[in-house]
Amino acid sequence: MTTKDNRLLRILAAYKLFKALILVVAGIGALRLLHHNDADNIVTHLAAKLGLRPGGRYLDLALAKLANIPSKDFRDLGIGSFVYAALFLTEGIGLWLMKPWAEWFTAIITASLIPLEIVEIHREPTIPHIFVLLLNVVVVAYLFLRIRKERPASH
Repeated sequence: MTTKDNRLLRILAAYKLFKALILVVAGIGALRLLHHNDADNIVTHLAAKLGLRPGGRYLDLALAKLANIPSKDFRDLGIGSFVYAALFLTEGIGLWLMKPWAEWFTAIITASLIPLEIVEIHREPTIPHIFVLLLNVVVVAYLFLRIRKERPASH
């Protein structure tokens, strides 16, 4: 494979590792909120620290949803975040090390999410949903082309 192909694989690996990091942080946050009855106050305080303006449309929407989440759901969200983080870590590390199994693993996992993304677009068609779908289709196509190109010709 060319240096350009390897560079694209490394970019994909870094993206997967970044997503794993975000999910670990989200999982820790969800589990920390598990035993707090004032989760919306904690998130408001965090938002202020991050420089998000109180009273903003998206922040208020997030706080309203957060106020109605039962503590069991925080546990499930935390655990789910860690499970997905483990998948992304596996993909990211394998891709970074240029392991052929990681290309297959990433292609299969990413392809398996495409039907769910299509359903989500059907329910709520937004630009970010469409962008994520297109990005994942490109990633799967790239990985399958790469796998096919690397496979020795069998005659």
